[in-house]
Amino acid sequence: MEFLIPSRTARPADDPIFALNAEAQARKKSGEPVINATVGALLDDDGKLAIIGAVVEALRSLPPEVGAAYAPIAGPQAFLQGVIDDLFAGRPEASLATAVATPGGTGALRHAITTFLEPQQMLLTTGFYWGPYKTLADEADRTLATFRMFDDKGRLDVADFERKLGGVLDAQGRALVFLNTPCHNPTGYSLDEKDWSGIVDVVGRAASRGPITVLLDVAYGRYAKANLTDTFAPALRLAEKAMVLFAWSASKSFTQYGLRVGALVALCPDAQERARVQNALTYASRGTWSNCNAAGMNAIAKVLSDPELRARVDAERATWKDLLDRRVARWNTLATAAGLAYPRIDGGFFSTVFCEDAPRAAARLREEGIFVVPVQGALRVGLCSVPERDIERLVDGLRRATNP
Repeated sequence: MEFLIPSRTARPADDPIFALNAEAQARKKSGEPVINATVGALLDDDGKLAIIGAVVEALRSLPPEVGAAYAPIAGPQAFLQGVIDDLFAGRPEASLATAVATPGGTGALRHAITTFLEPQQMLLTTGFYWGPYKTLADEADRTLATFRMFDDKGRLDVADFERKLGGVLDAQGRALVFLNTPCHNPTGYSLDEKDWSGIVDVVGRAASRGPITVLLDVAYGRYAKANLTDTFAPALRLAEKAMVLFAWSASKSFTQYGLRVGALVALCPDAQERARVQNALTYASRGTWSNCNAAGMNAIAKVLSDPELRARVDAERATWKDLLDRRVARWNTLATAAGLAYPRIDGGFFSTVFCEDAPRAAARLREEGIFVVPVQGALRVGLCSVPERDIERLVDGLRRATNP
């Protein structure tokens, strides 16, 4: 007798990235000189997790009863306002925003899928995407569709975006689009002004055909070359025609992956619509996780609101960003010289090397003790976890594995 419902009987036991990471760690402990480029967390050159100490200090300074108590379902107001201010940095759009707390950025993505799409409808995103986008859609009984991410010149394929967006609207009368930028996972690509102009034009032309919601996943935004708010400023023009959402996360920005602190922010110029969205998201929170990590949200709120503490956090993050930027620069120098095919990258955690048979290339690299993540048509490389001294060996292995 099968007690699981039919759609849940063939679920995989583990995330493939976590499984690869576990194998890499086990082989490293046995003494192998392993390069583990699967990890989606920033590590120092000794392989230890990068930590912003001032955030830890903020956590420790909280009275015990703050962390032990239930947080408000939508999240503490100081936290929500801090997130909105962090995103908009004094821009007037801050007054048009509403937010709810979520368990990490993943919770924000979940809320977007279930609040702005009906069951069985499809989410649209780029051809290269973070694998859990599909998992989240599948678990919520939605599906995932993609558009070609890069055109023949290596830029965002705006023409295919328009085609696929039109098809989604024809099929279901509404659309939800996920755009992971800046520092896209897995490619490292950041949308620029030209890309955004194309997206804004496409959404503007399509908006009369049905409601369009565009979610910006800014999880890696603090590691971009430009200031976070500047990276998505052109997208704010979308609010005239579409619902604009932001999946905000403290995991990468504050090096606190385990706290599971995040938020979904919605930009709603109409006050009545803003209230409806807030109500819907709060209700969804109560119906899933109820409320989020009280200690984590209050600590992050303190960091965001205390000028002195915020300055210390920014300074510590800048040090870690410098470490990552040096790895990216070294990668660009060596990968270009080696003839690797990869998208433009000027910051962030990842790069992606195009490859026809990614599983085969990844398996070949594992034989050499080099671990990367195969995705459709490419290999994801986590520069965030690779010391600068190992990038030459990493690039050489990739060159041989992708050009047999």
